[in-house]
Amino acid sequence: MRQAAADQGHDVLIIHAGGAGFFSTTNTFLRYACDWAREGVLIIPTDSSKGLHLVSFFTQAVLIPPPGEPVGIEKLWQVGALGQEFSGRTGTSEVQLVEAISEILEDLVYHSASIGVIGDRSSTECWEGLRTKLPKLRIVDETQIITDMQKIRSKNEQDQIRASAQLMDIGFQAACHVTMPGVTDFEIYAAVTFAQMARGGESGDGYQIGINRFGTHCGKPYGHKVVSGDLINLYMSALPYHGYTAQTARMIAVGEITTKQEETLEVCAEAVRRAEALIRPGVRFCDLHKAAFSVYLEHGYLEDDTTATMPYNWAPHDDLSARIIPIQHIQNRDYERDGRKLKHVYPAVTGPHNPNMGHSVGMPGNPKFNITSHNTDIAEPGMVFVLHAQWLDPMVSGGNIGNCYLVTDDGFENLSCHTPLDSIRIKA
Repeated sequence: MRQAAADQGHDVLIIHAGGAGFFSTTNTFLRYACDWAREGVLIIPTDSSKGLHLVSFFTQAVLIPPPGEPVGIEKLWQVGALGQEFSGRTGTSEVQLVEAISEILEDLVYHSASIGVIGDRSSTECWEGLRTKLPKLRIVDETQIITDMQKIRSKNEQDQIRASAQLMDIGFQAACHVTMPGVTDFEIYAAVTFAQMARGGESGDGYQIGINRFGTHCGKPYGHKVVSGDLINLYMSALPYHGYTAQTARMIAVGEITTKQEETLEVCAEAVRRAEALIRPGVRFCDLHKAAFSVYLEHGYLEDDTTATMPYNWAPHDDLSARIIPIQHIQNRDYERDGRKLKHVYPAVTGPHNPNMGHSVGMPGNPKFNITSHNTDIAEPGMVFVLHAQWLDPMVSGGNIGNCYLVTDDGFENLSCHTPLDSIRIKA
């Protein structure tokens, strides 16, 4: 990062991550740069003889290391969570944050330097404050520096993502072990969470574990009791190991399911197989996309494989105007037990969940590339991505099946190789 900033003519690179809900951050740039899991501003002089400064602790979050003792930092500064209501002190943390950064830049004799900044929308107030406080600064957005570093993963990063994929496989194995009629989705989620966190996962996935008779591939536990005919999807996307996460998707079928549902599960599995067969250095991502969606075309699920025109579950109208969700009472005994009702048909459009066949993985929230019909970039050793074949025809059938892959020098490694791609069958 120092070299990239120097190449752009900057004296300093500054990375900002704001505080967000549930004691998280607005981006993971600091976790990536110096393994800092809290909010903060990292000051990186391009002169390697000068140390790095990290300015942090300016929200009311309570997270303290570990995880995330900052790596390679010379000085760590504490701004303080301020405000009359919280601390009985006048002033705001935002103002004091700018004051602290300005003082550090002045001490380093960078008060009129060229500065590259990396951040997100929450960073705007900080950058504007610096412009006001130090009007001689030349501030240029250089977020692309980190964006460019998200495509090729180092050996160490590959190890973290591989471990995350293994934890996902462990979680799925636990789900298969406990699933039977009468077990709730809460219990399945608990089994997944306990199994993977007992072996080093940083948090529960907390994302997508969907169960119904029609193959939902996006959902959260709500108290549903498993019955014969259910399709269970575990779409694991946010199970971090040392800050990095893989992504996989697996299906469980309980008892007898319909012929159409059997077909959909096979379409999704075959789509992944066809794309997987092409993975190697030099292959275009659009060719992986095309190979996978050829199965959808053969079965009449889609008319074409073009990302820009393909119907997908959350698509607006063709003119990009908002689409209304169909109103219909969907009987759901488990949901209604708490006095609520499903009054709409979700999703509003038949198709895949996403109009692509996958995307890169690494640190959640960091920039990623997608495997689409218009992405003509080629695969290179060190790239890591998920291939997930998805389909949902509301009230009819659905599936979501995917593996996580690392491109190697002579082909690929399936990081999610410890559980099968084909759906697991549970006797009712």
